[in-house]
Amino acid sequence: MATSQAELRQLSESATRHVLSKQGTDSGRRAGWLMISTILIESWDLYAISFLLLFIKPEFHPSDAILGLASGAVQLGALIGAVVGGWLADKFGRRKVFITTMTLFVILCLLQGFVANMWELVAVRLLLGIPLGSDISTGYAYIMESMPKGKREVMGNRWQGMFGLGEMIAIIVVTIMYLSGMNHDLLWRVGLALGAIPALALLIGRLNVPDTALWLVQHGKFKQAKAVAKQMFDDDLDMLPDEDFRLDRPKTRDFLASIWQDPIRRRASIFSWISNAMQGAEFAAFAFYLPTILVLTGVSSVGATNFLTAGLYVIATISGFVAPVVTPKLGHRGISQWGFGLAFVSLLAAALFLQLDWKPAVLLAAAVLMWGHYWDSSNGMTIASVVAPSRYKATASGFGYIFVKLASFVTIFFFPILFDALGIPLATVVVSVLSLIGFLAAKFILPEIYGYVEHDSEEVAVAGAAG
Repeated sequence: MATSQAELRQLSESATRHVLSKQGTDSGRRAGWLMISTILIESWDLYAISFLLLFIKPEFHPSDAILGLASGAVQLGALIGAVVGGWLADKFGRRKVFITTMTLFVILCLLQGFVANMWELVAVRLLLGIPLGSDISTGYAYIMESMPKGKREVMGNRWQGMFGLGEMIAIIVVTIMYLSGMNHDLLWRVGLALGAIPALALLIGRLNVPDTALWLVQHGKFKQAKAVAKQMFDDDLDMLPDEDFRLDRPKTRDFLASIWQDPIRRRASIFSWISNAMQGAEFAAFAFYLPTILVLTGVSSVGATNFLTAGLYVIATISGFVAPVVTPKLGHRGISQWGFGLAFVSLLAAALFLQLDWKPAVLLAAAVLMWGHYWDSSNGMTIASVVAPSRYKATASGFGYIFVKLASFVTIFFFPILFDALGIPLATVVVSVLSLIGFLAAKFILPEIYGYVEHDSEEVAVAGAAG
């Protein structure tokens, strides 16, 4: 019987590789959908406020800087939550963290509807972002550990489809409330608080979801891991003993060293960080302010903008669900190159059309941009999560998500200043450079890792020698 830490670690790594090579069951697929559904809630909150700021301003009369801070505060909170939540999920388990974070999200989402001034709104949205970012990092770790290879990457790549779906729902609901004649002071409060309803439904759906077999294995909880593996993968993990052991937990500070010592992990992780930053800024700069751009440039009226934007997000949502379908054929490199390439070309075209005042062509360029963006942003989080060791998977997911949220926060806050300084056409050219960087990173840095199965050959060899 294995008793030393080296032997136990070797057993856990062997069980990890075994599980990651197995086919999943319906339980694993349902759990994957429950985790990726978090994106619906995030997109609702992020995009609803871009329409509701119009109704918040007359009540509180904030400065433009405070309005930008209210929009971006949830991004800053999510950045904090991604780091803290990933570490907590690796330390205490996926289930405890995603139940806690979703409970906090429901409470804080409702609180948005009762704030008395702008600073309270900023504070609540900053706190709201913490469980949101935490849930994303935990959810991605869960998907990569509960579904089989290939399938887990397809599920992870669905996040942009879910994002587009949430944005469409937000546009439709806000527009319906507006057309119903609802008092504007009440409309924005209801619009922000409504996010608590899908969050509560998601919380209830997750109550019976167990921890992942891989997290349990990595923490020596072999008896429970065998039961969960049977449920998720129809496998008893016969190589493990039927009793629990204490396994020394790897130090979080060794996370980057573990990533760096393997060339595939290193290159894939570097690409995911670059990709997440570029797509986060790409969206926050042009797509987030798209309604404003359409109005300021005279492409559409205020009333028509919601309908035009909804149409663009229908295209984006379709793109978001097509991306995971074609991932097995194009691979991660193909999806990223096509996505960033289309975004780069369409942004340059949009800048030209804005300068020439070709208004219908601006909408065409925006539609192509949305298609490209929803491809290039589909797999950054998937890649960061899938190549990371199981003992650091949530930490890796959270670390990767930092780049999305930091880029989004900085861009949402500062891009209006760039608009004013350079004008919309030239500012759009500047944004296109972000897409070009993403394309070059996909072409020259990213190795093809579709179907990647975790391996820790160096650690296993060391453990075997010690045994």
